[in-house]
Amino acid sequence: MTVIMVWYVTQSSINYPILMVYHPCQTFLSHSQSLFLSPLSTSLFLSLSPNFPIHPFCYPFPTMSVPIFLLWLVSIPLIVQAGSAPPRGFLLNCGSDNELQEGGLKYITDDGFITVGNKTTLKQPGLHMVLSTLRYFPDNAAHKYCYVFPVIKGGKFLVKTTYYYGGYDGEKEPPVFDQFIDGTKWSMVNTTEDYANGLSSFYEIIVTAHGKTLSVCLARNQHTVSSPFISALELQHLEDSLYNSTDFDNYALSTVARNCFGCEAQIISFPDDQFNRFWTPFKDSNPVVTSRSNITASEFWNIPPAKALSAAITTSRGKKLTVKWPPFLLPKTNYYIALYFQDNRNPSPYSWRVFSVAVNGMDFYTDINVTTKGVSVYTAHWPLAGQTEIVLTPHSDSPVGPLINAGEVFQIFPLGKRTLTRDVIAIEDLARGFDNPPGDWHGDPCLPEKHSWTGVTCSIGAKYARIVSLNLTNVGLIGELAESVDHLTALTSLTLEGNKLSGSIPKMSSLKSLEILHLDGNQFQGEIPESLGQLTHLRSLQLQNNYLNGSVPNSLLKKNGLNLHIDYGYSVAGQEVGQGNSQNVAFEGQTSSPPTDPRKALLLDTQQTIGSMSSHENQMMVDELLALFK
Repeated sequence: MTVIMVWYVTQSSINYPILMVYHPCQTFLSHSQSLFLSPLSTSLFLSLSPNFPIHPFCYPFPTMSVPIFLLWLVSIPLIVQAGSAPPRGFLLNCGSDNELQEGGLKYITDDGFITVGNKTTLKQPGLHMVLSTLRYFPDNAAHKYCYVFPVIKGGKFLVKTTYYYGGYDGEKEPPVFDQFIDGTKWSMVNTTEDYANGLSSFYEIIVTAHGKTLSVCLARNQHTVSSPFISALELQHLEDSLYNSTDFDNYALSTVARNCFGCEAQIISFPDDQFNRFWTPFKDSNPVVTSRSNITASEFWNIPPAKALSAAITTSRGKKLTVKWPPFLLPKTNYYIALYFQDNRNPSPYSWRVFSVAVNGMDFYTDINVTTKGVSVYTAHWPLAGQTEIVLTPHSDSPVGPLINAGEVFQIFPLGKRTLTRDVIAIEDLARGFDNPPGDWHGDPCLPEKHSWTGVTCSIGAKYARIVSLNLTNVGLIGELAESVDHLTALTSLTLEGNKLSGSIPKMSSLKSLEILHLDGNQFQGEIPESLGQLTHLRSLQLQNNYLNGSVPNSLLKKNGLNLHIDYGYSVAGQEVGQGNSQNVAFEGQTSSPPTDPRKALLLDTQQTIGSMSSHENQMMVDELLALFK
């Protein structure tokens, strides 16, 4: 694990960060581990008790290690500081038809970020305005329900989902379901315990965007008995410097605890925290002191709000300070830990204290010098399990006892695989060509597994997923087949029959793996693309019952092993094959009314038998057929 200490030395009015790195050992989270942390609970009403119980609660998830449920009873401050800039990002009041100003924050409707689901309003007096509406998703055929945000690729974001059930569906308990971040299963949403205690629940994760959009999705699982829902969704842009020791290409940070030690019994958030992070009060039996010096939060690593550092828990000179925090059991895995310290006394040459930090008996940092300017200490990987105990041991020369002001703990959360960007861009463009694509065609097309888009089948490689099949038969699609289909280079099957697609059939010369192409029963116009004859693996082509015209490319007629279905009315080498659109010329099957022209009869007879012939006999038969029309 790596511990980094950051403090500032003032020279010529410029602050220079100095990093000290301590390497007691090196431990990393296994990609095979799958741990999903519980929601953080918030109060529903504006008037709350200053006592805030925090209880561990375990629920057995079938695909993960022991999870944690953190039941925090807190209140959301509504006091706004003048001149506070709102967070950068999106704050959605889900299910609402109107914008909402609350606590200096502007919540907008979610209509522009999702296309599915129903809205409802809770008729509960005294309810927080943000929690008074929700969006729910009754379509049990959809694979997932996704919000999609436009973002800057590489940007860092804090994502927060908030849930309050409110008995919107007339049931007694809220549904249990999953939530995803892009193509990764983030957590199971189980707010049953919180709702029973009169609480709402929120989940929080820090991620970077790997593309130009970021999706947050809900999905049913084996525990879901009613419709998934969501009350609010926030996407806050974070500065690049925050939590920047994390490998965000492969990991995310899932919030476990964020506390101010010794502060008053009210959650600290915006406007004190410019990123609207929630800092929950933590107190134990240790004495509390209040800071007497001005605090410049921007000089601290991760920029904690000054208000979160305005108090601390401490002990007497020469004594160790022991803090059991977080105050609940943790499953065995690796965590990101950040601790914040600031001497509370008036600034002077004697306002300092030196102590060492140990976490569960392991040296975290030795002889840290804490002054009124403050200092941050963090580690990007640290193993924790069970009850965590932090011990601050004073140096023998330290004039006062140790203290701690604030802390954060995150689970280091391994991200799943992603669909190849080229495939994502292509199928998103394909979706834009349809007037009515399936409702779950948002988010990652392939992932998580078993939650791909309707009709989409994927192969999962070592790092990326590829789209290998698209089957949207008889679903009433209207629109055109975009040229970007030629960029889905891993496709082996494309079946879109029985819809109302129009326009021309695009070229598909890049689909070298395509074996099945069924476009019959649509409204396509124009000629059959010559490029279809270049598809070496194509073995089934159905184009009948469209409005196509022109000649059948010779490359298709000469193609060995191809099962070809087309309408009468085409020509082969310039000669007419049939009349009208009611009968098919096919390489297999019998038409109900064969033509009287002997050439056409021979063509049908040839097509009936060619599928069972050898490649040499097949070629001889095609040559004979073509000679007949010369």
